[in-house]
Amino acid sequence: MHYLLEENSYALLISPEAGSAETLISSAVQWLRLSVETIGAIIIGMGVLVAIYKLMVAIAQRQTGDYNQIRLGLARYLALALEFQLGGDILSTAIAPSWDQIGKLGAIAVIRTGLNYFLMREIETERQGEGKQVGKEDP
Repeated sequence: MHYLLEENSYALLISPEAGSAETLISSAVQWLRLSVETIGAIIIGMGVLVAIYKLMVAIAQRQTGDYNQIRLGLARYLALALEFQLGGDILSTAIAPSWDQIGKLGAIAVIRTGLNYFLMREIETERQGEGKQVGKEDP
């Protein structure tokens, strides 16, 4: 008797007689993938909560001029979460992937890597801009 569970469009085959090494490894990789993706989602949630808290503090202190620090702080959380999400995607194709899965992974990897690249570039640009401002203020 076999049970088929659908999880994020990946089928996970579970059977009472599932004792083969391949089945155990496949199940372990799927659980690991789920864990890595969950960590990524938690990081995004934490980043949003921190950003909301900092925004509320800035509004309460009437510091409404520049929200770049809050935005860049959130961008750092998103960049880290993207790495975890990409790791989860790679794990999903780790065991006997189909060409369709490989194609989807390639597209997702390009999109997430591009997003991460531009987030990190923006963070670095802001850092350099802050360094120039600090240099101008100090005689």
